[in-house]
Amino acid sequence: MRSLGKALVAGAGVDVEVHGVADGGWAGDAESWQPLRCEGHEGRGPGGLAYAPGLGGALLAGGYGLLHTHGIWQWPSAAVSRWHGKTGRPYVVSPHGMLDPWAVKQSRWKKRVVSVWYEAAHLREAGCLHALCDAEAEAIHAYGLRQPIAVIPNGVDLPEGEVGLRGEDRLMLFMGRLHPKKGLPNALRAWAARRGEAKRGGWRLVVAGWDQGGHEAELKRLATESGLVWADVPAAALAGGGAMPEAEVVFAGPAFGEVKDALVRRVSAFVLPSFSEGLPMSVLEAWAYRLPVLMTDYCNLPEGFAAGAAVRTGTGVEEIGVGLGEFFGATGGWLEGVGAKGRALVEGSFTWAACAGQMAEVYRWQLGAGPRPSFVVG
Repeated sequence: MRSLGKALVAGAGVDVEVHGVADGGWAGDAESWQPLRCEGHEGRGPGGLAYAPGLGGALLAGGYGLLHTHGIWQWPSAAVSRWHGKTGRPYVVSPHGMLDPWAVKQSRWKKRVVSVWYEAAHLREAGCLHALCDAEAEAIHAYGLRQPIAVIPNGVDLPEGEVGLRGEDRLMLFMGRLHPKKGLPNALRAWAARRGEAKRGGWRLVVAGWDQGGHEAELKRLATESGLVWADVPAAALAGGGAMPEAEVVFAGPAFGEVKDALVRRVSAFVLPSFSEGLPMSVLEAWAYRLPVLMTDYCNLPEGFAAGAAVRTGTGVEEIGVGLGEFFGATGGWLEGVGAKGRALVEGSFTWAACAGQMAEVYRWQLGAGPRPSFVVG
């Protein structure tokens, strides 16, 4: 959302203000949103609800012509619906994969309550829904929504300087939220089943990301039960280029900013064995850094397979193992070649400038100032 907002301001002539629910990291992160005007509202009650009583009044006081909700199931949906009811002005909703079948099944009873409370109205009354890919558009329709859907992919910021040069370490990186839907348990089981090949090729798995619901502890228990040697090494230490520990799996914790950049520059490949995604930024970022990718069809990036920038895997242990085997036996030239195809794909199809231009077309259409865009379906 941050990069989209910046691109809308810089290249599409859209005046953007951002409202959100402030969390513990908001104060330290606010500077990175500049030059966007941002307001973080104090949350109360359970964190998962993201209830911010000041948000609704701020939206009404802002005099906005259009709102764009990113994500669903939380209190901002209710605030946007109430704004719409009082002003009659349009809004757009980006579910970001949260209406995919697998995602909808998680915490089903809680989502039923929230749906009756405010989310059904929020989705139903939107002037346009935004899908990141054709598969997400199909999932939105399957959920029962019949509004027009704008199919616009995410973009990615290209890293500065030279990328693609790897050290002697063979590191395969997972980076993202540590959640069961990401498929890491079966990835660990597959790694354990192929540990001999991994060791011969000098490969290690690096798991970097923020824990959700204690899943990191579950992954560490599974690694131990699978006979894998693992270690905790902070992302900053890995990014600094220090010696790798004698471990097959390294848990690095979250990585942001310069630490994230340096860590991604150090690794040799990226893996996302996910059960459900919208359109994963992590894969686009990996390609921007010229990394070859191992991913499932649920990542909704068939362009990557077609371009030869990714190796396809399923979500099962054996399927992931087969995919891992391709990397474990690969030459440096093969890794570099696949990664170069990913970089070319990103440069040609996934820039923020292009995404912002399309989103601005949607906004003008919703405000009655432009025609219906050609990429809107339904």
